[in-house]
Amino acid sequence: MSLDPRQRAEFVNAYTRVLITAWSSEEYSARLDSDPRAALAESGLELPAGAEVVLVRNIPEGHHDSNIEVQVALWERGLETGRFELHIPETPQVDMAELSEGDLDSIAAGASGAEAIDINCCCCPCCCCT
Repeated sequence: MSLDPRQRAEFVNAYTRVLITAWSSEEYSARLDSDPRAALAESGLELPAGAEVVLVRNIPEGHHDSNIEVQVALWERGLETGRFELHIPETPQVDMAELSEGDLDSIAAGASGAEAIDINCCCCPCCCCT
């Protein structure tokens, strides 16, 4: 069953809330493991009665954890089969390397070209803002 554009947007928003909440709250992440149906409902993902929930923490080879299309396809398959597989990757690690004073000056001055630092925002699984 294919999701219409509204359903797809609702799913993507709810799935994104699940990821962000799981990454920022150990309590929610533990509830996701112990009672996935209730935890998912908290974030807006309601499952049909009797549905099987499979949480995948170790993402299979070839399934990129940031590829929302994979998760949408898995959700659509779940609507057909009653078996919902949700990929919940580990919390992304942020590179905490220090910037030099020159790097900070370039950022503050709005430098561009070879002296500029590339900054990409990766705040959601779709990576649409890079």
